Amino acid sequence: MTELKARALWLEPPGHAGVREELLLQQDPEELLVRTCYSAISRGTETLVYGGGVPASEYERMRAPFQVGTLPGPVKYGYANVGVVEAGPAHWLGRCVFCLYPHQTRYWIHPDAVVVLPEAVPAARAVLAANMETAVNALWDAAPRMGDRISVVGAGVLGCLVARLCSQIPGVQVELIDIRQDRAQIARALQVGFAAPEHAAAGRDLVFHASASAAGLNTAVALAGREAEIIELSWYGTRSVTVDLGGRFHSQRLSLRASQVGTVSPARVARWSHHDRLALAVSLCADVRLDSLFAPDISFASLPEAIARLADPADSTLCQRVHYTEES
Repeated sequence: MTELKARALWLEPPGHAGVREELLLQQDPEELLVRTCYSAISRGTETLVYGGGVPASEYERMRAPFQVGTLPGPVKYGYANVGVVEAGPAHWLGRCVFCLYPHQTRYWIHPDAVVVLPEAVPAARAVLAANMETAVNALWDAAPRMGDRISVVGAGVLGCLVARLCSQIPGVQVELIDIRQDRAQIARALQVGFAAPEHAAAGRDLVFHASASAAGLNTAVALAGREAEIIELSWYGTRSVTVDLGGRFHSQRLSLRASQVGTVSPARVARWSHHDRLALAVSLCADVRLDSLFAPDISFASLPEAIARLADPADSTLCQRVHYTEES
């Protein structure tokens, strides 16, 4: 049995995080030893965990695939990891893989839990795959059609990915909506329209909401056209949200429903596994325009400070990528 040491980020809610050293044990000769090259912070979920904002009723449902510890914490949490296989069966050596693994310098993992990166997908961009998987599930749930007029409220990473995927459907008009005017340049890079909430187009065929705010959700309802559907992608943790279901909601026969990545969309579950869906998400990261979503990289050692920064709503970072070196 091979023994190695690694370092990992642990969240210690509420409001603390630290790096811990741990012993790595290979449990199965088929397992792969992956040396992490990049990971990414899922700002919405990880900062909710960090801040102690997960309701007790959701502790089990909010488990990350390779989480260690139990909520409310401390927990080793995260799910956007790209690395190189250093040990294991010979045909795996040197391959670059994506795994839904926390922020950790090295780890043993079964091959079934990783996706090999296609040649067209660089390792640095592949960290978007976890968010991309959520976006894929959202489109499966919403089933946008050719020619649809679509609004996406909330230009965070998930909203931007949903907008970009929708824009590639023939004839679709996409408008990305956010209160931050600096997100207009991101929208241009993604080749979608942009508007502040007060100037957004109404009468839309389909509206996605991803701002994680009551104001954003009410904007989404206001923009929906007659008999349109609003797809809720935000998760609020312990926060209560007030949505205006008076006014035009009933007269316009609007629909509001949730999409969540924990299960494969009912529209695809008969034919697609979680692994198939993740592999699709990884392949969609070949899009070079997605590089516009990244902030400057940070080092693994600075992760605790970065989590604290990202937990501040005033921080404007989109995707915070973490770069690991051989010495990490």
